[in-house]
Amino acid sequence: MNLRRRLGTLDVALVTIGGIIGSGIFRTPSVVARDLGTAPAILGAWVLGGAISLLGALVLGELAARRPLDGGLYAYLRDAFHPALAFVFGWMLLFIAMSGGAASAAIAFAGYAAPVFGIASTPATLGALAIAAVLLFTAINALGVRAGANAQNAFMFAKILAFALFIVIALAAPHAPAAAVAAVPQPSFGLLGVAMLPVLFSYLGWGPGTYVSAEMRDPARSLPRGLALGVLGVTAIYVAVNAVLIHALGIAGLAATTTPIADVARVAFGAIAQRIVGTVVALSLLGFVSNQLLTAPRVYYQMGADGLFFRAFAKLDPRTGAPIVAILVQAAIVVALTLSRSYDQLLNYITSADFLFLMLAGIALFIIRARDARSGAEEPRMKVPLHPYSTALFTAIAFAIVAGALYKAPVDTLIGWGIIASGLPVYAIFAARKRARDRDIG
Repeated sequence: MNLRRRLGTLDVALVTIGGIIGSGIFRTPSVVARDLGTAPAILGAWVLGGAISLLGALVLGELAARRPLDGGLYAYLRDAFHPALAFVFGWMLLFIAMSGGAASAAIAFAGYAAPVFGIASTPATLGALAIAAVLLFTAINALGVRAGANAQNAFMFAKILAFALFIVIALAAPHAPAAAVAAVPQPSFGLLGVAMLPVLFSYLGWGPGTYVSAEMRDPARSLPRGLALGVLGVTAIYVAVNAVLIHALGIAGLAATTTPIADVARVAFGAIAQRIVGTVVALSLLGFVSNQLLTAPRVYYQMGADGLFFRAFAKLDPRTGAPIVAILVQAAIVVALTLSRSYDQLLNYITSADFLFLMLAGIALFIIRARDARSGAEEPRMKVPLHPYSTALFTAIAFAIVAGALYKAPVDTLIGWGIIASGLPVYAIFAARKRARDRDIG
C-alpha cells in the first residue's frame, strides 16, 4: 500500500508559503532597517533574499524533475550521496528541526492567542493551549493528506488575506510620529551581508514542500512549479510589507521599534490594535504548526519504507492512507518539547543545519546532472537557469551561512552537528538489520 497521490501545484505552493512565513516577518524588518538605513537598501535586501531563496527552490525543483522520488530532499540526498546522509537528515528533522519548530510555534501561538480570547496567560494555560493546537492538527493529518492539505491551505489563504488587508490599512493609516533615534548607517556591502542573515532566516522553510512528493499527482512537474510560486508569493508579501512599514513609520521609526506591525495597527485602530495583531500573528503561527505536522512525517514514512527505520513508520491507515505511526510519533516529540521548553536551545544548535543540508542539495544537483549526462538520460523541462554558475552561487551562499554560524557560535553549532551525527550509530543498526533481511530473502 502506497501513499495516495492527491496533491497538485497549488498545494505545494501553499505548503511552501506556510513553511516560510512564521513569526520572523513581525520582527525582522526592524533589524534590517537598523542595519541598512535607506529604503532602497532595505527593500533591495528583501528582494535579494527572495532571489536567493528562489534559486534554492529551483535547485530543489530540478532535483525533483530529475528524480521524482518519494521523500523529496531526503531521497535526493540518498540518491546523490549515501543512505546514511539521508538518514541523519531525517533524524535531524524528527528530533530537532521540524519537531522543535512546531513546538516553538505552538508555544508562541499560545502566547499571542491567549490575550485575544481573554485566557489567563499562566504557564499551565499557555502549555495547554499549545498542546491543544498540536493535537488538533495531529488529528486532522491522521484523516489523510487531503484533509491535512485542506486545513493547511485554509490557513494559508487566511494568512495571505490578513497580510493583504494589513498592506491596504498601512497605506491608508496616518503616519506614526517620527521616532528619535541615532542616525542610521549608510549602506555598504559589509552591512548588507550582516542584514542578509536575518532576511535569509525569514525566508528559510521552502524545503518541506518536497517532503510530500509521494502524495503528488505529478511531482516532476508540480514540485518545481509549486516551490517557485510559493517563494515568489512570499517575496511579494515580504517586500510589500516592508514597503508599507517604511511608508507608515519612516526609516527611523521602523529602526526604533521591535514591533513594527503592531505600531502601524496601533495608529490605525487604537485600543483594539493589540487584539488585531495578536490574531494575525496567532494565525500565522498556527499555519506554521500545521505545515510542520503535515510535511515531516512523510520523510519518516520513507525512512521506514526504505527499511532504514522502524517498519511501523511505513504503515498506512487502510481508510485514510495516512502514515499514522509517523504522525503520532512526531506529535509525541512535539508535545514533549513543548512541555520541556528545551526546544529553544535545540533550535539554536540546529540553525546552521538547515543551510548545511541545502548546501548539500546544491552539490547533489552537480552529482546527479553528471550521472544523467554519462547515462544519456533525457533532460527535464525544468532546469536551473544559468547552471552551473547559479547553482554554485547558491551553494557558496549556503556554505557562507554555515561558516558564519560556526564562527559566531562555534559551541552551539558543533553541538548541533553532534546531535545530527548521533543518528549515525542508529543508522548503522538499521542498515545491518536490512542487510540481514535481504540475505534471508535472497
